[in-house]
Amino acid sequence: MDYNLILNDIKPTIGEINEINEISLKIINFLQHLCDESNIKAKVNLVGSVAKNTALKGKSDIDIFIAFPLDTDKHYLKETGLDLAHKCCAEFNSVPEHHFASHPYVTTDIEGYEVDIVPCYSIENGDKIKSAVDRTILHTRFVKKNLAEGQENEVLLLKRFMAMTGTYGSEFKVGGFAGYLCELLIIKYGTFENTLKSAINWQYGHSIDLKEYGTSKLFNDPLIVIDPTDMNRNVAAALRINKLSEFIQSARNYIFSNNKKDYFYPLKRNLNKWELINEFKSRNSDIIAIKFNIPDIPLDTLHPQLKKTTDALERKLNDEGFNVFKADYWSDELLTCVILLEMASSNLNDIKVNVGPKIFFNKACENFVEKYGRENCYVQDDFLVHTQKRDVNNAVGLIEHIFTFEYINLIKVGKNLKKNIINTYEFIDIEEISSDEFLDDFIHPGQHIVR
Repeated sequence: MDYNLILNDIKPTIGEINEINEISLKIINFLQHLCDESNIKAKVNLVGSVAKNTALKGKSDIDIFIAFPLDTDKHYLKETGLDLAHKCCAEFNSVPEHHFASHPYVTTDIEGYEVDIVPCYSIENGDKIKSAVDRTILHTRFVKKNLAEGQENEVLLLKRFMAMTGTYGSEFKVGGFAGYLCELLIIKYGTFENTLKSAINWQYGHSIDLKEYGTSKLFNDPLIVIDPTDMNRNVAAALRINKLSEFIQSARNYIFSNNKKDYFYPLKRNLNKWELINEFKSRNSDIIAIKFNIPDIPLDTLHPQLKKTTDALERKLNDEGFNVFKADYWSDELLTCVILLEMASSNLNDIKVNVGPKIFFNKACENFVEKYGRENCYVQDDFLVHTQKRDVNNAVGLIEHIFTFEYINLIKVGKNLKKNIINTYEFIDIEEISSDEFLDDFIHPGQHIVR
């Protein structure tokens, strides 16, 4: 396939490249001059996809790392790094926003580009790491040294393919492939197509070890890619099994597709809320939608807690005998979240079997009998059991029971969400969910991986 037309659409223009390089250079020169005149022993570096020429069009975020000597006090690094970042924002008339990795850093907007200014330690190899961000400079150096001429385009094709099939991005919200991981795959397999052809044969735990460190056995992850700059790190550690699976199936679908070009462009879908609502109704499922306010916390903290809460609620409903067909959450990431539950069964009879100990444990069985009455106990398989009345026989009632200060700990809720859920939750109609894309993805899973 001729990829030139696609590259014309996804590769930054010469104008964009020149502009981003000019802005990056201005920021670097300002920060380095500031360090030098203030006798701050630090080196300012451009890192990330911009530095490696692997940024997609319109995705040219600028990553600036200020590297301090290894013997720098950690408190000094944090305070000085933030101070330099704030002075940079003042120089370029931008507003600093604080974020947190292994330590605080600043994100800002300078001349229309998102800029991260991150303090780190200067290291020459991964075993000297003092904070998680220290490797980033090494990653940039490795990719620039090992990515052959023309392979930047192969990285762009792979990133774009993953983005359009929903598997790109290592942030928790996605759980997919990081940009650095994409670059290592191209270094390993040479081209975008070769990467896909190899991926269709991957098994769980497939390992790639470019430097032949021999440390793959240390990990038990769906995909293991040993960091060439740190033999004790799996670059694919954040990749969730469902996203690896979706990528493998996307690769298979692509290889056998007659519409390969479509995989590099957004999915064509006609979103009509009422058609989606009618489709939900046609499934004859009970739909439970729970809306609540979210706290003001970073997104990389918010999304793990929302997923944890959704999974825990689904698990509890199933444990109590209800049948959750599907559960997911959506958030506007500003004010609210909605947990959506599609129930195969949301109403139960009034009695349930309380399973006690195995019949072979004499003392435990006698305690069980003493508690529930000998005449009320009987044997089911090799367990002593008794029948009791349910406290709640419908799913909504159970959720109402759980979402109280007394019983919220019956499920594992994200620690920052408890008060918000208890104080603000409400059941809403599915029509009130404002994201048609979420509803469409919920009811049509897997549509992104095939064209």
